[in-house]
Amino acid sequence: MNDPVEERADESRDLYDIASWEPRTGLDRLAINTYRGALKAGRASLVALGLLVLVLILGGGAGALIIDNPFILGLIGLSVIPAGLLALYVYRTDITTDEPATLLAATFVLSILFAGFAAFVNTALGFIQLLPLVGFVLFYFLVVGPIEETVKLLAVRLYAFRDDRFDSVIDGAVYGAVAGLGFATIENVLYITQNIETPAMILAQSAGGFASQFFETIDAGGQITAVRGLAGPGHVIYSAFAGYYLGLAKFNPDDAGPIVVKGLLIAAFIHATYNSLVGVVPVLVSLIVPGVPVLVLFLGFVVVYDGLFLYILYRKLQRYRAAYKDVHVEADSPRELVSERTEFDPETR
Repeated sequence: MNDPVEERADESRDLYDIASWEPRTGLDRLAINTYRGALKAGRASLVALGLLVLVLILGGGAGALIIDNPFILGLIGLSVIPAGLLALYVYRTDITTDEPATLLAATFVLSILFAGFAAFVNTALGFIQLLPLVGFVLFYFLVVGPIEETVKLLAVRLYAFRDDRFDSVIDGAVYGAVAGLGFATIENVLYITQNIETPAMILAQSAGGFASQFFETIDAGGQITAVRGLAGPGHVIYSAFAGYYLGLAKFNPDDAGPIVVKGLLIAAFIHATYNSLVGVVPVLVSLIVPGVPVLVLFLGFVVVYDGLFLYILYRKLQRYRAAYKDVHVEADSPRELVSERTEFDPETR
């Protein structure tokens, strides 16, 4: 879209600072450098703020527990494995080019740093849960889902998205999955350290009966690991959807905004629906099928729910792979050359 002056003006007419612009003067270059510097400073400040929030969260005791007790570190590792395997699967579906380790690592770290923003907002708006009847549902759909998915997408947008090696739509799904893995990792760290009594804590509370309480702690830790281990892949799935649409937006700049919003709406809806149902469905099923432990029903629900959306994600990624193969086969196939008939060639009827 051009200004009316630019549309009708002759090409020889100089429209600098009238209807067009390019850097000519020192002030123009100063404006460009100031803009670029502000962007860099803003990104650096965002990273620094995320690091500060993360340090404050871990400084609340989680960091000390992890350092002092390798048992908790093992639980965290086990809980992250399912999400890591799913992120690896998404990475392997990228049929275009291998993603650089530097971009993957940066996305993972940024998602951990920015997770503190989500924790802060969730805590600040937690009062919504107190609303009667629908408080928890509103909290998940208006706060948790949108905020956490936006934070994870920000970890991709801030660095990897800007790199020239982010060169295909499917790359968005890969980096989105890695961001989901980073977010799930720090979330698991906080959840496990806040919800388990460590052997050291038990020993401090009571010198007697340590062995029995130790094994009770291991049992509790195993349950927590199972719960978090199956909750983690959800983050990878949600943010892979959002990341895919971020990749689509990069190559469709005219409609980038709506495309990104579409991806966030999908991810936030799946996320919020999971949070709303995971605490209700297993309990209701236990009333219908008595005798089955709620933990087993919970694990079953998570497998079915995540499996459904993993299948949808699989279909989306496979469509891209199929299209990529088709266009490359067509481009690489030699076209049949048809020679021109001359007057000496026999006519065909």
